[in-house]
Amino acid sequence: MRRVAVLILTVLLTAVLASSVSASSVHLKGGPRAEPTFDDLGLQLNAQGDLAGLGNENILVTITATANPTSTCTNPSGKQQPPGQNPAEAEVSGSVSIPREEIDNGNVHFDVTTDPPPSPIEGAPDCPGSSWTETITDLAFTSAVITVEQPEGNLVLTISCTFSSPTSNGPVPGANVSCTQS
Repeated sequence: MRRVAVLILTVLLTAVLASSVSASSVHLKGGPRAEPTFDDLGLQLNAQGDLAGLGNENILVTITATANPTSTCTNPSGKQQPPGQNPAEAEVSGSVSIPREEIDNGNVHFDVTTDPPPSPIEGAPDCPGSSWTETITDLAFTSAVITVEQPEGNLVLTISCTFSSPTSNGPVPGANVSCTQS
């Protein structure tokens, strides 16, 4: 009887260790230098890539991006302020849930896009007065962080990326992207 109990305990311990090992090995497919691809959509940033080393549970992929905004200030009469406003950095984020049924042998493709910034900006902090209207018209992204949780609430991968120069609308050239995974 004692041998059976030891055998059952060994099997359970092996299963627990195997699941934690697979969760700790999540990475971008393509090796240690693999990087996601990015597309500047004007007011949003899209990131795509392929993950490997996943377990058999739902995942949550989140992107948080920092950008230099371009905005316009409009006075209460509807006339725009001359150029020269310098709004502070903006941060936007978005996430996508991927059900476990889409994971194939520990691999899955992700496609996640930030939400656009709020517009108009309440209180118009970068305009001459709070009665003005401040509208962000474009974002030039400077960095992005992608996190992967499996299951939701259990962080298994962080990808931190910087862009050598702020992005402009359209695909971000791979040569301008530098990422680290942890």
